[in-house]
Amino acid sequence: MKKLLYISLLIFAQIANAQCAMCKAVVESGNASEAEGLNSGILYLMVFPYLLVGALLYFIIKYKRKPKI
Repeated sequence: MKKLLYISLLIFAQIANAQCAMCKAVVESGNASEAEGLNSGILYLMVFPYLLVGALLYFIIKYKRKPKI
């Protein structure tokens, strides 16, 4: 099962390497600092959904493990 997961992640990583046309145009026309700023902004926007889902899963697991009286 793990091998199938690793293989599928490798395949989808190659497909996910594409960029939207706007992002690609900004990076190609700008300098290195603009590309770094764009990358930082994408990472900043990506962190919060993962934090919210992680917090939700934490509280669900905490609630499920709570002993019932």
